[in-house]
Amino acid sequence: MGKENDLLVYFVEKLLGAKTHFERALDCKHTEFDDLYPYMIEHPQFFWYKRYVAWSELLTIVSLCEDLSFDWRSHFTKQQVQYIEERVMSSKVLDEWFEKNDSKKHVG
Repeated sequence: MGKENDLLVYFVEKLLGAKTHFERALDCKHTEFDDLYPYMIEHPQFFWYKRYVAWSELLTIVSLCEDLSFDWRSHFTKQQVQYIEERVMSSKVLDEWFEKNDSKKHVG
């Protein structure tokens, strides 16, 4: 049971990290991706690509959680769960991920 709990803790940490990464990308804040590809900041498509990479990371971690029967839904709002389950990063996801929250409180 100890190993299973350790694995659950590991995946929850990865899930929350991927969620934060995606939210920082949505808010155009600095992420690890900026450090990996600093030259991309000069290109207008950079922010779209950065968001796509963060979205893909989030979907990958969610997929692994599902494969292992770990609860991931409790870490998201109902609307965010729906977006993730649809798997498509649409303009609606970009515009409404935070729903009606104050944008200044999105990501620390």
